[in-house]
Amino acid sequence: MKTASLIFLAGSLLALPALSQERVWRCGNEYTNNATIAQQKGCKVMEGGNVTVVQGTRASGGGSSSSSSSSGGSSAARSPAGSPRVEGVDQRARDGEARAVLEAELRKAEARQTELQKEYNNGEPEKQGSEGRNYQKYLDRVAEMKAELARNESDIAGIRRELGRLPAKQQ
Repeated sequence: MKTASLIFLAGSLLALPALSQERVWRCGNEYTNNATIAQQKGCKVMEGGNVTVVQGTRASGGGSSSSSSSSGGSSAARSPAGSPRVEGVDQRARDGEARAVLEAELRKAEARQTELQKEYNNGEPEKQGSEGRNYQKYLDRVAEMKAELARNESDIAGIRRELGRLPAKQQ
């Protein structure tokens, strides 16, 4: 009984690809499985392999692709269409506020870095409590401190980069 069902199952699996495979025609960069369209356009039959076609999405805007691509390049540098226009005075005020916030963050990060370096003590911080008996615990804390120093240094570098991107301070 099992042998008969296995043979039937194997036979049906072998027949599936033959039943589901249709003829596919290539018409330039397009593919179709409609024989009448293929004959009208003079398409060539695709042989030897399966073809998978995924429909793409069209760009919104309603225009042709050449007009949207030519206008798209110039509008990429501008702000989005619905965004409000900011006057120069307002923008300078925003930049000043951003600079003040970043400078405060930089001062705080630099103070934290000084505190961490003092506590780290060039890789030999003072042992605490049970670390005298458990040396691995001490080594783990030293490694954690070193990693925290590196993260804080990275934060400081990032804040400095952001400050460098802002326009020069107005006097």
